[in-house]
Amino acid sequence: QVQLVESGGGLVQAGDSLRLSCAASRIIFSISTMAWYRQAPGKQRELVAEIGGAVSTNYAESVKGRFTISTDNAKNTVFLQMNSLKPEDTAVYYCNARGAWGHQHDYWGQGTQVTVSS
Repeated sequence: QVQLVESGGGLVQAGDSLRLSCAASRIIFSISTMAWYRQAPGKQRELVAEIGGAVSTNYAESVKGRFTISTDNAKNTVFLQMNSLKPEDTAVYYCNARGAWGHQHDYWGQGTQVTVSS
């Protein structure tokens, strides 16, 4: 069973920063586009940022300039650095590994809660 292990969520105030981490197996990491999604209460899950595979980096408009997605290839880990957090960033954040280069898989982490108070 593929595991994506997330960490780094929490409760912060508006303007603060958080860094989310997601560790995957080496094989999955090497053949995937890695992404972060989020789902706020009563809303659909949305793409926040993605990297890898045929994608250099891609961000939702709402987070451009504030969030940065990056990887540590030696540790098979993807990060989401979130700066200047806003209350509307409050959501459960999910790590995703989507198959790249013809690979057909779509794996999800368990989710980590990010709460931003005003």
